[in-house]
Amino acid sequence: MAVLATAWEQIREASGVSFILFRIMVPVVIAVKILTELGLVKYIAAAFAPLMSLVGLPGEMGLVWATAVITNMYGGIVLFASIAPDLHMSTAQITVIASMILLAHSMPVETTIARKTGVRIRFMIPFRLLLAFLFGFILNTVYALGGFLQEEGRILWEASPGSGSLGSWALSQLQNLAVIFLIVLVLIILMKILDRLGITRLMNRMLEPVLTSMGIGKSATTVTILGMVLGISYGGGLIIRDVNSGKLSSRDVFFSISLMGLSHAILEDTLLMMSLGANITGVLFARIIFTWIVISGLVRLVRKISDDAFYRYFFRSRSPQDNIS
Repeated sequence: MAVLATAWEQIREASGVSFILFRIMVPVVIAVKILTELGLVKYIAAAFAPLMSLVGLPGEMGLVWATAVITNMYGGIVLFASIAPDLHMSTAQITVIASMILLAHSMPVETTIARKTGVRIRFMIPFRLLLAFLFGFILNTVYALGGFLQEEGRILWEASPGSGSLGSWALSQLQNLAVIFLIVLVLIILMKILDRLGITRLMNRMLEPVLTSMGIGKSATTVTILGMVLGISYGGGLIIRDVNSGKLSSRDVFFSISLMGLSHAILEDTLLMMSLGANITGVLFARIIFTWIVISGLVRLVRKISDDAFYRYFFRSRSPQDNIS
């Protein structure tokens, strides 16, 4: 009975998460179908082609990235799985687009969370978009020059396109949503197992000295690690709580949210992107190294500027606890 109760609890949790995702994804799927039927996808891809060529990707991936940025990762994943099989992309290319999505996705939701902590949206949006593109450019350059991961990528699951009829298409989309539900369920169960095995706590201990080396204050270390491991929504919520309680300085809040913007849910999101055929060298190892370099530089830069400049360009308001180290 205990096993059945636990299984039912995981299914309920996955159902709740999936329902939230589906409310966003279903309109995206319908919109893409309309664009496809009208023959507009190729024109949108052509518009993105010059930009995407800089990171070694076909123009269609611009639409995939834009979808992930505006909606969420799952919206981008559905679109990717629908069009990528016909493009015969290399593992390197899949890793590049997956890494770009990891650095910049769900912007309306996640920048709203950032804003509630005090970080200015006019900083956070270009910060994540530009760095995602830069990271994609660096990965593509390294993979191309080294001849790494140039074999055709193996997409572990592909969206079912359905046949020509509208009814068949609708049925295939329901099948795709069912697959996503199963992926969410597996990820939830896997995260629970990792937590039971103490892997999550081990990661926390490993990440603490990394954050300290960046220059992030100890008062923000715990919530930042939780955000990196569990996601920006959870981590951001904890930071909002601690800001309201006066535990964190404005600058540490800014550093923490900036870091979480580039690397959050590093277990769940990494596994999700690897299910598309992305390589772990880009979506995990290179992403962590890139984040460390960027945030270390940002910390050193922001600590040198005046309070007036900090609150004008990076943070919305001066808080009385700013003398906390």
